Amino acid sequence: MRPAWRCRACGAHWPCQPARLGLLVEYRHDRTALLVYLGGLMAEAGEQLGGVTGLHERFLGWARARGGTMFHVNPEPGAEIHHTDPFAVPAGQRSPVRRLRGRLAAPVTLWTAPGPAGLTVSSTLVAEGEPDRLLGLIDPEADLWAAVEEAGRFAVAPLGPPHRQLADRFAGLFPSPGGLFAIGSWTDTPYGPVPSDAGGWAGCRLDAAREYGWGLLVEATIEAVDLAEETAPLLHYRGRYHELG
Repeated sequence: MRPAWRCRACGAHWPCQPARLGLLVEYRHDRTALLVYLGGLMAEAGEQLGGVTGLHERFLGWARARGGTMFHVNPEPGAEIHHTDPFAVPAGQRSPVRRLRGRLAAPVTLWTAPGPAGLTVSSTLVAEGEPDRLLGLIDPEADLWAAVEEAGRFAVAPLGPPHRQLADRFAGLFPSPGGLFAIGSWTDTPYGPVPSDAGGWAGCRLDAAREYGWGLLVEATIEAVDLAEETAPLLHYRGRYHELG
């Protein structure tokens, strides 16, 4: 998030651990391009953050060549990131509030809007009433918010275990050549496209939004609900995806 240069998902200084891993995967065959890209962002951050020190190590130090390989990323086609995170903050140094948030299992949802634009959101809450309402925390600088603000409406679809890569893609943690919606099957709705194999979707009308912590608290009225057969949810817990059972 500019100009604070914090991650839209976790609030940590960008590039945070998930962002670094995603960049390493995206640029695994061209480290020079990665360093050029990060160098440009470092210069922009330097102008916006004023006298903040350590930007060179923060943006470039971790991505420099080490023995001619991208150290923890398999260079072969179909590469997978190792299960350990070389950039992980030691447990004793993590923010207590962030650790608390990590212990609250949350459903993974996809928010989309006409445009189209989309964002993975794990802070969605539904409140029954007259009318029924929906709330969520999103990144105010995400393309999704600009689209929602312009259209005044958006769709929310609960994701399931088969949607792990899709969730990472819309969270900015996985490359999306051709655009976020170029892969997969989508169903067009008046509120935004939704995955055709999702467990359903809700069409929402934007009511209000305000800054809340590092994010934007969005309040909306649910105008339409289309539920498919009951499907297993995808959960986010302690920084990883989980399934029930």
